[in-house]
Amino acid sequence: MRRAIYSGTFDPITNGHLDIINRACKLFDEVIVAVAKSEAKKPMFSLSKRVAMVQVITESNPKIRVVGFENLLVHLSDELNANFIIRGLRAVSDFEYELQMGYANNSLKNDLETIYLMPSLEQAFVSSSVVRSIFHFNGKVDHLVPKEVYSMMREES
Repeated sequence: MRRAIYSGTFDPITNGHLDIINRACKLFDEVIVAVAKSEAKKPMFSLSKRVAMVQVITESNPKIRVVGFENLLVHLSDELNANFIIRGLRAVSDFEYELQMGYANNSLKNDLETIYLMPSLEQAFVSSSVVRSIFHFNGKVDHLVPKEVYSMMREES
């Protein structure tokens, strides 16, 4: 079975993230969406809320499993028997950081491969930080996140 992990803070999960998840599902038998605790980033939503957001929008796809985690990604890949990491690239500026992380992960686990996927052009500008910033000032974000996530965000505020 070809199993991949798509990790991130997903604070909140956006249409761009969902686009990457759907693309990964075309390549792998199972895609594990791993929601990082990431306390250093001071997320807007709790880990359990972020996991719930991802679960609600992916529950109809049997190829997707959602987990929360707070350890090294390479350790999670060992626990889940996954040797592929999926990363999304929106712009050239993402690539430098993601390449560095890919090399670091590979130095810790030799057979861990990182696959970089680009979102569709319509989603290329969407990021969780953009969504949070707009949402903080009561701006319109319902076109940037799945409708179920938007409802959950409104409940939280």
